[in-house]
Amino acid sequence: MTTTDTKQEIEKNGFSIIENIYTDIEIQQLTDIIDNTDTSGATFRKSTNLFAIRQFLKEMPEISHLLFNNSLKQLIKEVFGEDYFAVKSIYFDKPGESNWFVAYHQDLTISVNTKVEIEGFGPWTTKQNQFAVQPPLELLENIFTIRIHLDETNKDNGALRVISQSHNKKIYRAETIDWSIETEITCEVPKGGIMFMKPLLLHSSGKTINNNRRRVIHIEFSNKRLPDGLQWAEKMNIL
Repeated sequence: MTTTDTKQEIEKNGFSIIENIYTDIEIQQLTDIIDNTDTSGATFRKSTNLFAIRQFLKEMPEISHLLFNNSLKQLIKEVFGEDYFAVKSIYFDKPGESNWFVAYHQDLTISVNTKVEIEGFGPWTTKQNQFAVQPPLELLENIFTIRIHLDETNKDNGALRVISQSHNKKIYRAETIDWSIETEITCEVPKGGIMFMKPLLLHSSGKTINNNRRRVIHIEFSNKRLPDGLQWAEKMNIL
């Protein structure tokens, strides 16, 4: 698939899967850094069903040069342009015995540095000392997400299920999904592959039933400046 095909697929369907962005050696280097990190801080969430690290790039700055290898940086430049920067990052580890699942939803909030009452921004939430707010629709439409897969992900260990083209339907509540017209797709991604996704794409993930682990690094990008008084909480230039 060419980068033109990838761009067209994202625009049409809301997602695209690219294989072989990372070698097995690079994946091992990434997981070694994660496994050797102190996880006692406030941005770390641990349970029997899920291990998550919010503000991932801030917590592990030494991992950036491995994550943003030449293959990924070139792909981002060709598909989206050279002016995008990272604005949010989360690491998910779904253990093999996990019964954790996520119902259909859109990603409707951004992470910001403070709470400021600005027209068009709201409602507000706070998670682990991080302010989040729903911004105007045009800002959400500008964002794209990269999901980096450190394990093979398939229908049996919680691969994302998406409703193709739903990102073009603005705010789309899960309870209003019309299954007579919508198409659900299971997004299986091999180890070392990535998935591009638009945040407004309706997506969900199921329970793990094959006892295989699923580790994913989720990074969101934008090239937009926020209104005066607000700043991206995790802005990082990577290109």
